Amino acid sequence: MYESYYGLNSKPFQLTPDPAFFFASKWHKRAMSYLQYGLSQAEGFIVITGDIGTGKTTIANSLLDDIESDIVAAQIVTPKLSPDELVKMVAAKFDIDVAGKTKADILKDLENFLFSLSKQGKRALLLVDEAQNLPLETIEELRMLSNFQQAGKPLLQSFLLGQEELQPILRAPNMEQFRQRIVASCHLAPLTLEEVQSYIEYRLQHAGWKGTQLFSAEAYEHIYKFTRGVPRKINTLMDRILLYGFLEELEVLDEKAVDAVIDEVREEMFVPDEPVAAEEPAAESQPVNEESSQPGKPQRLITPNGNEVKDAEYYKAMLGELVDALDDAISHKIKLTQYIDKLLKKKYRTYVRLKSDDE
Repeated sequence: MYESYYGLNSKPFQLTPDPAFFFASKWHKRAMSYLQYGLSQAEGFIVITGDIGTGKTTIANSLLDDIESDIVAAQIVTPKLSPDELVKMVAAKFDIDVAGKTKADILKDLENFLFSLSKQGKRALLLVDEAQNLPLETIEELRMLSNFQQAGKPLLQSFLLGQEELQPILRAPNMEQFRQRIVASCHLAPLTLEEVQSYIEYRLQHAGWKGTQLFSAEAYEHIYKFTRGVPRKINTLMDRILLYGFLEELEVLDEKAVDAVIDEVREEMFVPDEPVAAEEPAAESQPVNEESSQPGKPQRLITPNGNEVKDAEYYKAMLGELVDALDDAISHKIKLTQYIDKLLKKKYRTYVRLKSDDE
């Protein structure tokens, strides 16, 4: 509706992930580099995490859009699948008939399929989206699928994309074998204020915008504060702002126009009017080698009184020390009780002997 008014040839802020509109922010560029690095290694797992709407699926689609012809890729969006359901879904995504077959039969067919790809000089890639929904035993099944190998190289490689909840799942003590196969991990942070402006201008220009600056500097600030730099929220808000500008016949969209739309969205979506927190630097993502025991460092949490909330392993260690101290105290108390009891018995025997002598 507003496209022709602003001279656009497509909608620049649609919600459906489109690799043609992929914007390489600092963290998105790094995540894409990790995925490409993982492909070049042809082994191991790559883990990309991020909050809802930060662009994980867009990155996956962009990777699939530019993938080499020697890689046969499949993408699954996971509900809470059991290990058996996962195997069936993976096989089906690679066009393997699974109807009426047992898990053993499906695994055999999948193995034959992977070996046939290898004979053709090809290999398989599996992208698992929303991986935080998978139970631990199902993630372990993914590791087992990576055991299909030929000449020491895995025939199936998997990338995991999920929300932040995926990180503590992978840090679980019984996930050590899986962690040792993670070659890199990255957490997608929201866009900064400067990146929000670049993101909006990039998508407008990609959709055909050729005019002068459409938004004022203050308008970008208000967009950033409301969306907190989350790309999906930016897309939703921007689509409404452009529609508002078209209906009001505005050639320049300032902070007043943006605020008018924000107020409408708040009323429709029951969004509370909360002040935005001060911008903090994003947590650094890091490569993880095969000897690493964690896919990434846990985030530091600070309470309102300034105390740092440690991760679970810290508190487990502290609890262990407390239990040991209590055990020692109980042990000492028992020994002391035994000593006093022994002393009393000795004193009582002495008293009886002395009394007997007196008599």
